[in-house]
Amino acid sequence: MTLRQTLAVGTRVGIALLAGVPPALWAQAAGPQPDATPTPAQQRYLDGLRTSSRGVAQLKSGIDRVMRSRSDSAQLRLAGQRLGGLCGSAGSFLRQGRAKMAHTAYSDSVRGIARRVNVQVDSLIALLPTCQRRGGRAPEQTAATIVSRLRSYEAAVQRFREAVILPAVPRADSGPDRS
Repeated sequence: MTLRQTLAVGTRVGIALLAGVPPALWAQAAGPQPDATPTPAQQRYLDGLRTSSRGVAQLKSGIDRVMRSRSDSAQLRLAGQRLGGLCGSAGSFLRQGRAKMAHTAYSDSVRGIARRVNVQVDSLIALLPTCQRRGGRAPEQTAATIVSRLRSYEAAVQRFREAVILPAVPRADSGPDRS
């Protein structure tokens, strides 16, 4: 039980005490609590997403170096070579994380969203060999291509987080409407 859930239960029990509710009915006053713990398969998916996010962070670091060194051609070439190397190491994180990400771990309502995240990770993985080859020769174009794919990836991950994490967090204003 999270701290927020504990405080919510404590508040309800305190209100029940003040209202004169007998201790035997306190559990009923607390109401049912949603079970927000993920299944083992869902935890494996989340671990894979976390691992893939490490690879994405490496790609962002390489892109940042390219963007900061646009004014100097020698630094741009070095930043492009670094981007190519980071594409290689990011690939290992992305592949390792993707192997754990089975979208079937979720119910039908979230499964499609999890599949979109998988497609975006696959898209990044498919781009990385090209990134490794072209990073040093055409760093700005390579970075622009990666940025467009990263935007799609981040949008899919944001939708996934909204679908998985937000429904599991109990809302503070879920009480009766007093308008």
